Amino acid sequence: MSSENKRRSFIKGIGLGSALLGSIQYGLNASEESKKKKPHYAMLFDQNKCVGCSDCEIACAKVNHVPKGQHRLYVEDQTNPNDLKFKKYMRVSCQQCVDSPCTEVCPTKACHKDSITNIVTMNTDDCIGCKYCIVACPYDVRFINEETNAAENCNFCLNTNFKEGKEPGCVAACKYDALVFGDLNDEESYINKILAVKDAARLKPGFGTKPSLRYIPKLKTGVYDE
Repeated sequence: MSSENKRRSFIKGIGLGSALLGSIQYGLNASEESKKKKPHYAMLFDQNKCVGCSDCEIACAKVNHVPKGQHRLYVEDQTNPNDLKFKKYMRVSCQQCVDSPCTEVCPTKACHKDSITNIVTMNTDDCIGCKYCIVACPYDVRFINEETNAAENCNFCLNTNFKEGKEPGCVAACKYDALVFGDLNDEESYINKILAVKDAARLKPGFGTKPSLRYIPKLKTGVYDE
């Protein structure tokens, strides 16, 4: 079976069902209108639940064979040194922009949106290492893989866990439920249910790229604050 057919089979049968995430199936239980839509996969990062353990970083590197010292994602410690009791961490990774400048500037179309999932990804064989996509990214999260000499980004484990019907490596590794992955075009997806009741933000919205990575900001006071 070709990789294209494998992805199609995966989308038809995907069920990342854990008690936390529920199903992110696309089209099976949706209305006729939603069935016509392509998926819009997104990730939600809850700063209130992240403890900075870096398990997500380790899992990402292992699942996607990222060279030592390089990162598709990393957790940044944003704790104020004058307020060490208020721990604050931030996930830094590709924002999976709807209007992605990286795909627009790539001269070979190595950087592109997957035709089935709409996920921004790379065709390593077509990358010429020009770094146009790196310069165009307003989030400074793309890099040249030292082993493949091709540009790389977080693509929600599209070529690894995702195509096998599993959660992205970072989500599966997070013991604190700080990460949720799902399809925003599926009204019944767990990520949509959270976004319906939680205030979430996107980084640098003024750039107009429409990032698909959402953040639930850290609360200064509340049930998560110790």
